[in-house]
Amino acid sequence: QVQLVESGGGLVQAGGSLRLSCAASGRTFSSYTMGWFRQAPGKERDFVARISSGGGSTYYADSVKGRFTISRDNARKTMYLQMNSLKPEDTAVYYCAAGSSIGTMTYDYWYWGQGTQVTVSS
Repeated sequence: QVQLVESGGGLVQAGGSLRLSCAASGRTFSSYTMGWFRQAPGKERDFVARISSGGGSTYYADSVKGRFTISRDNARKTMYLQMNSLKPEDTAVYYCAAGSSIGTMTYDYWYWGQGTQVTVSS
């Protein structure tokens, strides 16, 4: 089992940058595929990006490709999401998640953090 805690959210102007972190506890972080999802008010939780257990494979939603970068440090049991060129439509609660597959659906992930708010002003 793994517990996940996100941090790094906040308020930023359009065009700005933020880096989210997801700190994990438990001994098996390096065995999990990790993902980022986001949920805007009144909308479903959507896939943002995922990274394989070893970090060698990444995949992004089209809406963030070229602007966001997912990475992980297994020694520090931490995953990151570098978000550049932020847009108002990126405003959402961002969640990190851990699972065993390379899927992009919420049901592919077993463990979830509590979320961190990202607000992008225009």
